[in-house]
Amino acid sequence: MRERITFIQKLGDSLEPSALKVTGSGISGPEVRAVREDRLTLALDELPTELHTLLKGVHELHIRWVSPIAFETVSPLLARLPPGLHLFYTPGRTSDTTTSDNLCPALVKTFGNIACLTPAESFTALQNDRFSHSTTFQYFQPLESLSHFFSYAKGQLCPASDSSCATRLDSLTQASSLDVSYDTISHTLKITALWPYQRQAIQATARSQIRTEVGVLSSEIPPSIEPHELGISGLLTVLGQDSKPSATMFTFPSRHRDAQSGFSTKFLEPTGLHPTLQIQLDSNRPPSDDSYCSAHAYFTLPRGVFADKYQLADDLFLASKNLTALRYISQPVDLEAPEYVMKQWGSAVLLELSPPPSSEKAQPWTAEIPLHLRYLSPAQGGYANIEVPYPAVFWACAAEEGTLFPNNPFERVNLGYDGLFGPRTVFWHVDPHPQQQQQQQQQQEQKGSVVRATNTIRVPVLDLDKAQWVNVVTAITVLLGFGWVAWKLFSVYSRSGHQRVVSSEPNKDKKWQ
Repeated sequence: MRERITFIQKLGDSLEPSALKVTGSGISGPEVRAVREDRLTLALDELPTELHTLLKGVHELHIRWVSPIAFETVSPLLARLPPGLHLFYTPGRTSDTTTSDNLCPALVKTFGNIACLTPAESFTALQNDRFSHSTTFQYFQPLESLSHFFSYAKGQLCPASDSSCATRLDSLTQASSLDVSYDTISHTLKITALWPYQRQAIQATARSQIRTEVGVLSSEIPPSIEPHELGISGLLTVLGQDSKPSATMFTFPSRHRDAQSGFSTKFLEPTGLHPTLQIQLDSNRPPSDDSYCSAHAYFTLPRGVFADKYQLADDLFLASKNLTALRYISQPVDLEAPEYVMKQWGSAVLLELSPPPSSEKAQPWTAEIPLHLRYLSPAQGGYANIEVPYPAVFWACAAEEGTLFPNNPFERVNLGYDGLFGPRTVFWHVDPHPQQQQQQQQQQEQKGSVVRATNTIRVPVLDLDKAQWVNVVTAITVLLGFGWVAWKLFSVYSRSGHQRVVSSEPNKDKKWQ
C-alpha cells in the first residue's frame, strides 16, 4: 500500500524547506494557497474480499465523481468532467457474467441511490472502433455528495483500531472530486481525491506499513522544456524515511493544459419543452498558434433531457447556432419515451463549436445547443426540476508528428471524451465560471455561500394534489362519450328502420294495380 499527498501551488509560488517540520510521526507546515491531491494505491490482495471478487472479473473500471459546486484547480490537475458520478467499464475477457450482474448492486451499496439495473440495460456503449484507448461502457448519474460512500468505506476499509482512517475519510467531505480506478495490467486499485485551490495547512501523518510521500510543488517553466511538456518543482519528503525535504524539478508530457479562459452556461428564456442552452465563452482565440485546434463541448445529459441527432445534422441550422458538427452521441436515444420508463442513464454528446474568426484581440462569443425535455413523473405542486450539469469545454489541438504522451504522475485518462480523439490530441481546458460566481464572488466569500456548476429547468408535470380529480373527470368523460356514441347509433338505426317501413308501402300498392 502506497500513499501520495501533493500540494500544488500556482506558477511563481514556492515554499522554503525551513518552513516544513519533518518528524518521525509526520510533516507539518504553514498554510498555503494550493490544490491538494491524495492518492492511495492498493494491491488486489489488500482489498476486502467482496471488492476483490468483483474486480477479478473486470478488465477496466474507472469511477469518477465531480462535485456540483464550482471549484478552481491548477496545472497539471486540469482534466475536467461534468459534475456527477461517471463510470467507465470494460468487462473481463471471460464469458462469466457474474461480475456484470453484481456491478450495479455493488454501485448501489457503495454510493446509495443509484438508478442502475444491469450494465446491459443501464449502460451505454462507447465508440471504440477508431481508438483502442477507450473503455467499452459508460454510465452517469447526477450525485450531490459522497456521504453514502464515506459510510460504506469506513466499514470496509477502516479497522476498528485505526481511528485516523475514519478521520481521513471525513476530510473527503470537502473534496471536489474522487477517482477510483482499476485495471488488470497493474492489478492495483487507485483512489484519488482532489481538494480545490484554496488556503490549507500542510499536514500529513506517517502510518505503519504504508509508504507515504508528501510533495509541496508548483508549476515551473525550465529553459529546456518541450512544447508538449509541463514543468514542476518543489519539495518531496518520504515520511518515516527522510529527515528533511528534498528539492526536486522534473518535466513530463501532458495532454491536459490550461486554455487561460473561462465559460458559463444558461438556459434561454422562456425554456418551454424545447430549451436552448447557451454557452458563453470568454475568448475565440485558439490556445495554440502552431497547430490545428477546434473547440468542443462534452455533455453528459441525464434521462430527463436529450439532444436530437437529426436536428443537429442540418449544417445551416448548426451554423446559425455557432456549431460545426455533432461529433458523437451515445446510442440509442429514444426520442419519444418519457423519463420514468427509461432504463438507460441518459446520453453523452460531443459537439464541435464554431467560434467566429479571431483577430489580434480575443473576443467573447456564444454557442447555442438545442435540447428537448421528456415527460416526467407526477410530483407535488405540479412542477419538477431537472438539473443539467455544466459541460466540459476544451480546445482539441493536434500535437506534432511523433509526439508521445506516456503516463505521467498526474495523468487522468478514461474521461469519456478523450477516447473520441487520437492519442496525439492535446486538450486545452476552458474553466467553468458560473455567472453568479463572476457577479457575486466577493459577496459569496463573505457569506460562505457556494456556486453550482449546473443549470436548473423547472418543468410542468401532473400535480399529485389534483390527480384524484383527473380520474373522476376521465371516467365521467368516457361515460359521456360512450353515451353520446350510443345515442347517435340508436338515432341512425331508428331513422333507417322507419324509412324501410315507409318505402315498402308504395311498392305494395303498385303491385296490386
